[in-house]
Amino acid sequence: MNRLLLTSMTLCLGFAMAAATATQTANNAAGHTSASQAAIAVRNGVQAYRQQHEKAILTEFTGLLALPNVATTVADVERNAAVISTALQKRGFHTRLLTAAPGTPPAVYGELPTPGATKTIVFYAHYDGQPVAQPGWRTTPFTPTMRTGGTGPDVHDVGWRTAPSIDPEWRIYARSAGDDKASVQVMLSAIDALHAMGKQPTVNVKVLYEGEEEQGSQHLPAILAANAKLLAGDLLIVGDGPRDQSGAMQIVFGARGVSGLDLTVYGPRLPLHDGHYGNWAPNPAVMLTHLLDALRDENGHILIPGFYDDVRPMTPAEATALAALPDVETALKQNLALGRTETNERLGNALFRPALNVRGIRVGNVGKEAANVISTEARAAIDFRLVPNETPAGVRDRTNAYLRTLGWYVVDHDPTNAERSAHPKVVQANWDLNYAAYRANIDSHMANVLVDSIQQVLGTPVIRVPMSGGSTPMSMFATALHMPIISVPIANYDDNQHAANENLRVQNLWDGITIYAGILTGQGW
Repeated sequence: MNRLLLTSMTLCLGFAMAAATATQTANNAAGHTSASQAAIAVRNGVQAYRQQHEKAILTEFTGLLALPNVATTVADVERNAAVISTALQKRGFHTRLLTAAPGTPPAVYGELPTPGATKTIVFYAHYDGQPVAQPGWRTTPFTPTMRTGGTGPDVHDVGWRTAPSIDPEWRIYARSAGDDKASVQVMLSAIDALHAMGKQPTVNVKVLYEGEEEQGSQHLPAILAANAKLLAGDLLIVGDGPRDQSGAMQIVFGARGVSGLDLTVYGPRLPLHDGHYGNWAPNPAVMLTHLLDALRDENGHILIPGFYDDVRPMTPAEATALAALPDVETALKQNLALGRTETNERLGNALFRPALNVRGIRVGNVGKEAANVISTEARAAIDFRLVPNETPAGVRDRTNAYLRTLGWYVVDHDPTNAERSAHPKVVQANWDLNYAAYRANIDSHMANVLVDSIQQVLGTPVIRVPMSGGSTPMSMFATALHMPIISVPIANYDDNQHAANENLRVQNLWDGITIYAGILTGQGW
């Protein structure tokens, strides 16, 4: 009797659990359908708003691009900050400027609370830009110019203000068009579109727009430390970097760190006639090339002992994500006229490792300016791209120690004649210890909601990239703010960031507005 009763109870419990599971599955499906429908409504509303206001959006954006913004000119950065603050205030944000000390570039902080929201998303971008001295600009860097699509020689200027319509394949050329003022503009326009639709975000919104990122974010740690409570949130979205080379939308869960190194090696105190002194006085050009050869090989492998000891291995989820990345290598090799690559790995896997890049070498002259002399010194500029768990200080210490084992006398100042005479090989090593690398959990709840929000509002799949090859100060935020950091890049991959003729494809701007509106109104946060 007890056994029959137990069996009956077990069957009833099983039926109840099955019914509950079926109900939950149905509810989840219904919830997903509801979220998808809400996202479609947002997409349609944003696109309708944008189509009616394209020229107004471009007018505001080009006005922002017209402001010089090299971070070493603080007065220019302050003018940018004032314009951005005013634009945020017009959208209902409460703003303030955050600085580490008087006379340093300000960061713009803004907050837009949503009644009843339980989560807070912080959006980061930088509004400063790279220096503009690169040759080849077709128009001055702070004169925003619209041109026909593509990057070939047949590209020509277009008068978008009087055009009957805006071609989404046109591009806006100006410093910071893609890196990084576009992310500021898409936030402003997304809020405008939601207001026009009578919608408000489903999250509390905070923004932090930095004015010194392109100069190494020297003062950002102090700003974050002093304002950690003000900047508190559940997720920080970095609006920096380009989309995938395939053109597909990607979400990036980390970024390599970076450290810079300037090397100077010394020959004779005075330039010498190479006929009279060659084979006797050491040639710094030759000394430098041998030094560089000792740091890395032709396949990109770094030869500094112990350099890879601290590298964090990838997780199974990260390996799966890398394997799923689209094939961009074949087209890139052809487009870049590469006869080989430094590794047999795919690009995404190669970027998962640390790198040593020789940015430039300077010694003597070439061509018609070449002279028959042994130079007094030779210089090289290097950047190290770091991965978790490497630290800038650790890389410096390993590199300097290795140089000493190779017989170099390492200094951090201009050596005296006595120092140069006392040592057979002297190198000045000056370091910029910028910031470490960072990787977020690729499969966390906040990550999944973010991906779902973007996929639903775009109506297309999103690529998950565990870590980008470029560097952004994600680790600074993680250390100070203790929240997951994820990058949502919107610029076209061929935007010429940091170079002459930096540009933004108009469709990428339109997509960015839709993406940000989708994030702001996402379900399930």
